Amino acid sequence: MSIVKLNNNGVKNATAFGSITGLGNLILIKKQTASGSASVSFVDGASSVVLDNTYKEYIFYFNNIHPATNSANLQFQASTNTGSSYGIAITSTYFQAQHAEDDSEAALEYDSGSDLAQSTNFQTILGKEVGNGNDNSTSGFMHLFDPSNTTFVKHFISRGNCLDAGPMTRDGYAAGYVNTTSAIDAIQFKMSSGNMDAGTISLYGVV
Repeated sequence: MSIVKLNNNGVKNATAFGSITGLGNLILIKKQTASGSASVSFVDGASSVVLDNTYKEYIFYFNNIHPATNSANLQFQASTNTGSSYGIAITSTYFQAQHAEDDSEAALEYDSGSDLAQSTNFQTILGKEVGNGNDNSTSGFMHLFDPSNTTFVKHFISRGNCLDAGPMTRDGYAAGYVNTTSAIDAIQFKMSSGNMDAGTISLYGVV
């Protein structure tokens, strides 16, 4: 007989706990490195990129994206014509938590300046107003769900943190949908101003 303590309560005859299943496996599809790049694009069928019905969910991971321009935001847009154009209507929401290094400011707030309402502008993701100092960057991830589906709109969720120009930490949450029932076959990332000076973006498929 084995006894396991759970919240200080004894559980008799417990020999093992079931494993957690259904979380999915990540398959690395493509990793790109920014170096003074105006944009970074992932186009289905180009440069070994897969962005089709192979996977029902895709995740982009951003590692230390460093802007050339101070207080710039990382943004994205989608394409339904393999990157010939980017600018599909997006409706979204954005909120953030922030805290200054000198403790002069701390807040949890909805940011109406970073959401979109049926706009074809690029959507801000991750932490906002990233500084361009030597140690400034933003990192995080974005989920894109079932982009090749031709019945439903295309949902996305992102979260990321940055060291902004304050200096302060900004923990940003963006979510919404790309309002098209056409298959999305390309995603482009860029800064709201200037180039991506450095950093990597990796695309994974979820099995």
